Amino acid sequence: MASVVFRSTNRVIRLATCARIKQMQSVCCDQSRHASTSEEDKRTPKIYTKTGDKGFSSTFTGERRPKEDHIFDALGTTDELSSVIGLAREFCFDKGHSFTDQLDKIQCVLQDVGSNIATPLSSGRDSHIKKTKFSSQPVTELERWIDSFTEELPPLTNFILPSGGKSSAALHVARAVCRRAERCVAPIVCSGEADPEVAKYLNRLSDYLFTLARYAAMKEGNAETIYKRPE
Repeated sequence: MASVVFRSTNRVIRLATCARIKQMQSVCCDQSRHASTSEEDKRTPKIYTKTGDKGFSSTFTGERRPKEDHIFDALGTTDELSSVIGLAREFCFDKGHSFTDQLDKIQCVLQDVGSNIATPLSSGRDSHIKKTKFSSQPVTELERWIDSFTEELPPLTNFILPSGGKSSAALHVARAVCRRAERCVAPIVCSGEADPEVAKYLNRLSDYLFTLARYAAMKEGNAETIYKRPE
């Protein structure tokens, strides 16, 4: 009887010991997963910063300004312009147009435009200004592209409406947004806060997009809609 009790007691001890070991292993695993998650959180930056929750945002120079400031209006419109050009590029790519690499490059240049706008000259240090300076080279390149397309187009003898197929119409939308971006940038340039070449680039870009819209319509064999005064 004593032997049975001993074996039974021994079994209970072993079961209790096993349960305790499993519990400790579970705790260790939980701690390990928590530590791993914490390390992962440290490695992976979050997309949201919460720094703009109170209606203010930062320029590249670190200056805090209200979000309705001219600078952020211009930055937002420039971002919108790049997005619309990206959409137009997809239509053009689907049609096999050879100029889509130009649109890729323009989107990259618009990033540089944004950098210049986000660096007010009144608060920028020399290192900031040097890093975000905008040159005249992209303007010259746009003019060369415009001249090349214009040589292949029939003369423009009437006002045309945004038309000529999806590629052309999307490029016209981009042109209209570009004009708005130019209007947003104008007061910043006039106040001496941004490089004048930025305004010049946007002005020339709208001409490029207009010319390219006509070129896309011609290449796709689509007629442009001519303006007629409603009767």
